[in-house]
Amino acid sequence: MKSFIFSVGGALKSLQAMLVGFGALGIFAIALLDAGMIPLPGGPDVVLMTLSHLNNSMMPVYVLAATLGSTLGCLFPYYIGVKTGEAALRRFSPEKRARVSALIDRYDLWAMLVGAVLPPPFPFKIFLITAGVFRMNVWRFLFALLIGRIMRYGLEGWMAVRYGEQAMTMFKQHYPKIGLAIAGVIILIVLINTLCTRRNKSDDLNDGELRIAE
Repeated sequence: MKSFIFSVGGALKSLQAMLVGFGALGIFAIALLDAGMIPLPGGPDVVLMTLSHLNNSMMPVYVLAATLGSTLGCLFPYYIGVKTGEAALRRFSPEKRARVSALIDRYDLWAMLVGAVLPPPFPFKIFLITAGVFRMNVWRFLFALLIGRIMRYGLEGWMAVRYGEQAMTMFKQHYPKIGLAIAGVIILIVLINTLCTRRNKSDDLNDGELRIAE
């Protein structure tokens, strides 16, 4: 069993090394596979930061390639949820399923956006599958992921250009805090939007009651 795992790991490393040679197209493929539940060692993050450091002028292209690859790759777990329904969620605990289902049902786009910017070990795959189970509008699904991923990969690319070889170490040290801060801002926007919506509904209801009274 161990030899099989090592052989698979070696094959994935070889595949990643081959794809890196294709530059932006390679990053696109790595991000696509990683999001589609075939994770390569280090994922697109390491490759994006390394290539951005080596070729600063291509950084925006690498960011775009990683963003598009990851966003499209997320359609794979989404459609697993669409096709198999609740059965796809059985490997997750009932408590986790209930929590994520409630978030997707109530906040769909916002929940996906927060999940897309949060760092590992945040269990994002269950969000992707649950979105499919709930048949979340696919365009809202893709839009949320596109925004979340471009924020993450854009930050990685900028750090690689700005800090060079130290960028990866800095990213590992600080991204959890940065990711949580970004998620916190998004959640704050959701809360403000919810409060404003409730206030508007309350004002409309009061206006309606006044008209009836008149």
